[in-house]
Amino acid sequence: MDPMDPIVNFARSNHSSFEEFVLLGFSHVPKLNSGLFVLFLGMFLTTMVGNGLIVLLTVADTALQTPMYFFLRNLALVEICFSLDIVPRMLESLVSGRGISMVGCAFQLFLILSCVTSECFLLTVMAYDRYVAICHPLHYGVLMNQRLCLLLAVTCWVIGIPVSLLFTIWLFHFPFCGPRGVRHFLCDVAPLLRLVCADTSIFETYILVATVLVMMVPFSLITVSYGHVLAAVVRMPSATGRHKALSTCAAHLIVVALFYGTACIIHLQPKSTYSPESKQVVSLSYTLVTPMLNPIIYSLRNKEVKAALQRVLGRKKGVLR
Repeated sequence: MDPMDPIVNFARSNHSSFEEFVLLGFSHVPKLNSGLFVLFLGMFLTTMVGNGLIVLLTVADTALQTPMYFFLRNLALVEICFSLDIVPRMLESLVSGRGISMVGCAFQLFLILSCVTSECFLLTVMAYDRYVAICHPLHYGVLMNQRLCLLLAVTCWVIGIPVSLLFTIWLFHFPFCGPRGVRHFLCDVAPLLRLVCADTSIFETYILVATVLVMMVPFSLITVSYGHVLAAVVRMPSATGRHKALSTCAAHLIVVALFYGTACIIHLQPKSTYSPESKQVVSLSYTLVTPMLNPIIYSLRNKEVKAALQRVLGRKKGVLR
């Protein structure tokens, strides 16, 4: 059964006065559309290439087939799915200004909520992996075995589907009888709620609670993990050992800071202070900049990734000869 069938049925039965939305996005600055299209397309292609390389290297090179890079590969796949869900539609709206069907909007929202939830938990699992590697190095191979890693990855991918499906169906069950222009470049909860002509207070309360739980519970676990890591690093007698341990965590901590910094501004900002224009700017960081920077952050100072890239490229050159 297609998991989106309930959304399709609800969208079709919705007592709305229209069947599609128009993503207004950057319509308030039409003179910049051409420049923004080129900029966003370049960032999107960089995101696809960077995350695609991470996936390719962690599959093709045996030295990177460890739990840390296994979870990094899954994070790269989440970023690819997230970007494919948002950016092509945004680029299309910059060029043509076409609308998006109600079903298409519901599907985009469902994928956004699912990908964000998956990323929250993947970052948590990656923090746990670093905790085990640094605090229990002798038992790392046993604790982070292949079966557990696969189970954790699958859990991260599917854990957000039921909640995302529930809130998407719930939101699109409301009647939309306002103007069909969504003041955003994507179908997000806040701008869609502005078009609903019904009492959404219960929905807003529940989705706020769900957002806080999905974001803060993983963040708390990440904080606890790195608290133990820091304590273990301080006890290390060797300065070289301390530097090596911290360097393996630095990239992940930067990604966590970028992800949670922008996500908190977008999803936990009080409704009274909601500004479509300001949130669009922050959302650009969240939807374009962070997915593009993640592979750069993880590979820039990572000697293992650089060495793997050289080995893979060397093998391809040898085949071509």
